[in-house]
Amino acid sequence: MPFDVSEGHLGIDEYDVANQGLVSHHYTKVDGQFVYEPMPFRYAWPAELDLMARIAGMRLRDRWADWNREPFTSMSTKHVSVWVKPPV
Repeated sequence: MPFDVSEGHLGIDEYDVANQGLVSHHYTKVDGQFVYEPMPFRYAWPAELDLMARIAGMRLRDRWADWNREPFTSMSTKHVSVWVKPPV
């Protein structure tokens, strides 16, 4: 499903949930012609980020659904997480 359809841009995301992958396909109009640029990503679930932080000696201080500090729930599509490293 496209995330952006406009006169100068078409953007479509292709998810690979099993491998935590995503390719964001962008078709951008440049000098009257569309130029294609794929952008591959690997995403990580919050629990995976928490584990990496814990291995690095940090702990989760806060997690919100957005920058307005709305509660993070199982329905949240994004998050803002803050980890801290305790003083030595």
